[in-house]
Amino acid sequence: MKTKRHSKIVELINSYDIETQEELAQRLEEDGFAVTQATVSRDIRDLKLSKVVMANGKQKYSLMPKQDGISEKYVRILGEAFVSMDMAQNILVVKTVSGMAMAAAAALDSMQMSEIVGCIAGDDTIMAAIRSVEDTVAVMERIRKLVYKNE
Repeated sequence: MKTKRHSKIVELINSYDIETQEELAQRLEEDGFAVTQATVSRDIRDLKLSKVVMANGKQKYSLMPKQDGISEKYVRILGEAFVSMDMAQNILVVKTVSGMAMAAAAALDSMQMSEIVGCIAGDDTIMAAIRSVEDTVAVMERIRKLVYKNE
């Protein structure tokens, strides 16, 4: 039953802009699944659903798949922290929201890109040593794709 319910939840969040657990529970009940708020909460955690901001500023549940070997949590952190990036030869400089550089550097490290030799993070700046200028351009493109994937 849990597998069928999880499949239905994924179908529902892909079909509707579901903003609350209550709304999700109501839609499940309309489709014949008797659920409690605790069950819906557990299902959200099991499916690793996240809330994403819609164009109108409201939030909805979304399934965040793994991308490029980086977990959905790190994709979200990198996207929320990222401000800009630039390069100086083989040094990549990433500017982040104040206080988020260490978390964003952890996200970059989790990507395990062989081009990145290492990262140093301050409050709002990451300096990443890259093996070559060409590799720096490639790393910037991968980061750009992750950060701007929803635009």
